[in-house]
Amino acid sequence: MSQTLNDVLSSNEAYAETFGQRSKLPSTPARRIAVLTCMDARMDPAKFLGLAEGDAHVIRNAGGRASDDAIRSLVISYKLLGTQEWFVIHHTGCGMLTFTNDIMHDLLSKSLETAVIENGEWKDVGIGGGSLAGQHIDWLTIDDLEKSIVADVTRIRTHPLVPATIPIYGYIYDVATGKLREVPEATRAGEADAQARAAKN
Repeated sequence: MSQTLNDVLSSNEAYAETFGQRSKLPSTPARRIAVLTCMDARMDPAKFLGLAEGDAHVIRNAGGRASDDAIRSLVISYKLLGTQEWFVIHHTGCGMLTFTNDIMHDLLSKSLETAVIENGEWKDVGIGGGSLAGQHIDWLTIDDLEKSIVADVTRIRTHPLVPATIPIYGYIYDVATGKLREVPEATRAGEADAQARAAKN
C-alpha cells in the first residue's frame, strides 16, 4: 500500500468516526444552487462560497468548462434535484491557458507520461508509448478568461434542455486573493427570463 493511499484511508477513518448527523442529509441541495468550476487544487468551492455539506452541487472539470458532461450534470441537478440558480466560475492562473489543442495532441502523440514546462513551453520528457487518440478530443482550452466565461454561460443558457427560469452567473476566482469577480457580460448572457420566472413562482 502506498503512503498516499494509507494517508487517504486513515483520514477517511477519522472523518467517519465523527460523521454523526450527516447521514441524515437529503440529496437535494439545501441552498438549491449548482456550481460549475475548475478542478484546480488551489480552489476549495466550499470555503470560498461558504458552503456546508448538503448545501450545493459542485461540478468540477479541467477549466470549469461547459462540456456536454457538465451540462448533463446541471440538467440532472435541476430536473431531478431542484437547483434554482447556477454559477460558472473560472479562475486566474488556470492551466488551461497554457496550452492549445495542437500542443496537447502533440504531447500525447509522443508519450503518455507527465510533461513539463521548460522556458515557458510544454515539453514531453516521456519515452515512447504515445497515442494519436488525443487528436479526436476537444480539450476545451482557454485563451481569454472573460471570453471563456461568457462562452460557457451562453452555451448553458441556450441549451435546449436548460429552462429559461434558471439564472446563470459568471465569475472569475482570483487564486492570489481568494476573491470572486463578476463577469457582467456573462451574467447578462445567463439572465433568466423574468416572465417565465414570475409565472413559475
